[in-house]
Amino acid sequence: MNAGVTLIVIAKAPVAGRVKTRLCPPCTPEQAAKLAEAALRDTLEAVAATPAARRVLALDGAVGPWLPDGFDVVPQSEGGLDARLAHAFSTIDPPALLIGMDTPQVTPEMLEHASRELLRWPNGAVLGLSVDGGWWAIGLRRADPEAFIGIPMSTVSTGAHQRARLCALGSIPQLLPKLRDVDTFADARIVAEAAPGSRFAVAFSAVDQQLTNKGKQLVDAVGAP
Repeated sequence: MNAGVTLIVIAKAPVAGRVKTRLCPPCTPEQAAKLAEAALRDTLEAVAATPAARRVLALDGAVGPWLPDGFDVVPQSEGGLDARLAHAFSTIDPPALLIGMDTPQVTPEMLEHASRELLRWPNGAVLGLSVDGGWWAIGLRRADPEAFIGIPMSTVSTGAHQRARLCALGSIPQLLPKLRDVDTFADARIVAEAAPGSRFAVAFSAVDQQLTNKGKQLVDAVGAP
């Protein structure tokens, strides 16, 4: 049944200085980019393992060796995130489920569940809210730019606004399990602990150790006679 859903990942290429800037400090831009790449790899791997009609990467930037086989790559449009989301849905045939690169703890089972819920109703929608007040996943049975245009993005009320907009358009969304986005270093630690076998957890452990060692070196330097 899930084979009828197109899965979309909207992401930035993990380039230092362009991704996960809210992790800096304590991270360096290079460390933040490593965490972003690990999160993106985990996300794409989960999508690749999920039955789908098509898998699409809506990308800001250039493709790298982190992209697995089986994805069609489409460039993101210009404009704000609301316009880029509307454009991403306009490039595919619905029904479609879109996620970002900020939830590396996502699993194929979560995506299959979201796909099943999306296909249950002719005019259905699904929405996965995030802990910070935004959302991590959205699925639509029909592409409608009005679902996104004008929604305030990256705020503590984005998820509420998005849910209200879908309801206003007649697509009462089925809510998915709430997840935590990786926005801050504290978020990164919690997500890494929630997905201990992930690439993201391995990358976080390495970065955390580097930062700990750097902190010890600074303490030693200050305490040296």
